[in-house]
Amino acid sequence: MAEVKPFRAVRYGSRAGPLDSLVAPPYDVISPPERDELAARSPHNVVHLTLPSNEAEAGRLWRDWRADGTLADEEEPGFWWLSQDYVGPDGVARTREGLVAALRAEPYENRVVLPHERTHRGPKEGRLRLLREVQAQLEPLFFLYEGAPVASRPDHEPDLEVEGARLWRLPPNSTDRAFADRQLLIADGHHRYETALAYHEEAAGTPESAYVLAVLVSLDDPGLMIFPTHRVFEREPGEQLPTEERLADPEAAMSALEQVPAGRAAAVLYRDGRAELAVDGNELDVRLVDRLGHEGISYTPDWREAVRAVDTGEAEVAVLMRPTRIEDVFAVAQRGETMPQKSTYFYPKLVSGLLFLPLAP
Repeated sequence: MAEVKPFRAVRYGSRAGPLDSLVAPPYDVISPPERDELAARSPHNVVHLTLPSNEAEAGRLWRDWRADGTLADEEEPGFWWLSQDYVGPDGVARTREGLVAALRAEPYENRVVLPHERTHRGPKEGRLRLLREVQAQLEPLFFLYEGAPVASRPDHEPDLEVEGARLWRLPPNSTDRAFADRQLLIADGHHRYETALAYHEEAAGTPESAYVLAVLVSLDDPGLMIFPTHRVFEREPGEQLPTEERLADPEAAMSALEQVPAGRAAAVLYRDGRAELAVDGNELDVRLVDRLGHEGISYTPDWREAVRAVDTGEAEVAVLMRPTRIEDVFAVAQRGETMPQKSTYFYPKLVSGLLFLPLAP
């Protein structure tokens, strides 16, 4: 049973400044120059907490901001409804919506919350040090569930609005036991979720330490999309994929790729101005491409950018992908399996700095 409950949010107060100067993308997609630009927008921008110069400084800022009113506690616990307007990498405008709540972090073996990607130890160690100092969930994690949405957007003006994201307060009893018989899939935030589990164990199981700040989105939401993450190899990989067709150009190859049945593994290989279609087996596309290894690899959501890297000599091979289907991601997770890194690209990323979940008074 997934335990989802209302929470008493901490959020920026009026003295913090304009909200658009305070929010940021999630910590793990911000480059060092972008971090500097965000930090320069405001001394209260959320990156001073999520990407601090050191963890102790983040803890001091969190306490100081709560004491001086930069951050304020909501009077009552509640749920929130999040709506994000966005234009995807495909150029199509959409709106994705979901419930914001406190979710009890359950070990994977309980089969309540399911992962779909492998994690690495380094990022978790840094996030754990930060969590010890701040004792709060600073950024929302993104989860998916099967079935119809458990709530809907209120028909009045939002309580918060910034950068295409809108938030409405919902009553604390607005979802009742809607998640009691549902499994949840981590869409984004595997490292932070596993960090939360480690923190709860370290905190001797205190009730407050068990929760993460969650955005829960229905698989039925029309704005929910997975976009592909294309691979760019600096050097020709040691392994090869069997190719069956040479196409006139990358655009023609991408069109041919879309025609391959969903049950067949396929990708486009682009090198030396040549585009070839690789099709082999009945596995997922990402598993096929993972045979090439990870030596000298980088990633981009824009296939034209991947092609450009090859054409300009920055890379030798681009591997152009189809998006992984949402139903395949859920099926892999329900079997207790994981997928290669960068198998999914959920867009847009959640906004950091709108709401915080304190884990201690």
